[in-house]
Amino acid sequence: MIGLKVLKRRRAVPAELAAQFIGVPVANVSDGMSRLFAGGARLRPMHSGRPMSGPALTVRTRPGDNLMIHKALQMAEPGDIIVVDAGGDLTNALIGELMVGTAIQRKLGGFVIDGAIRDAKALREGDFPVFAAGVTHRGPYRDGPGEINVPIALDGMVIEPGDLIIGDDDGVLCVPFDHVQSALSAAQRKAAAEAAMATAIASGQVDTAWIDTTLNRLGCLIEGQ
Repeated sequence: MIGLKVLKRRRAVPAELAAQFIGVPVANVSDGMSRLFAGGARLRPMHSGRPMSGPALTVRTRPGDNLMIHKALQMAEPGDIIVVDAGGDLTNALIGELMVGTAIQRKLGGFVIDGAIRDAKALREGDFPVFAAGVTHRGPYRDGPGEINVPIALDGMVIEPGDLIIGDDDGVLCVPFDHVQSALSAAQRKAAAEAAMATAIASGQVDTAWIDTTLNRLGCLIEGQ
């Protein structure tokens, strides 16, 4: 039935590969993916800042309803990130301290909620990764409909079940299953380039000639030149 189904996940990024992204800045991975993919600036960390990396268990639910999130908690395997497309609606909170407690007990990797959470103080003081679009005290409904392990989209970023989900203080990013290794390699090259630039900045040896070269190419008037 369209809008009411629970599917099995067919594949997932291996835990050992997901673990290699811990500590890799999301911004570096994003740069390596041509800066075209993002879950939206509204998705902010609601916890104390621990980085997140793991395979997606996807949920699509109607705004304000968390029935399928409860089902996803039953199904999720250690390390999984439960990623919820709730349309970005902030009227009702979809998870709170108790559901996060269940996720911790089941050794999950985190939550991404395109909607609201509550019990913000408790979540903020903990280090279990929770990313969401907002906070409200108003609780959820548990009536459905919803779908689990289907393709979803957060602010235009498409997420397939089993894709890699990473997050840090800069936000959330999905790395498609077939591109995880290449994205990791690109991020590591970016990190090395930034380290070299930081060294150059510290020694006052940064080449900034490209700035005027670009402005000249654009035909910009620069007085004194």
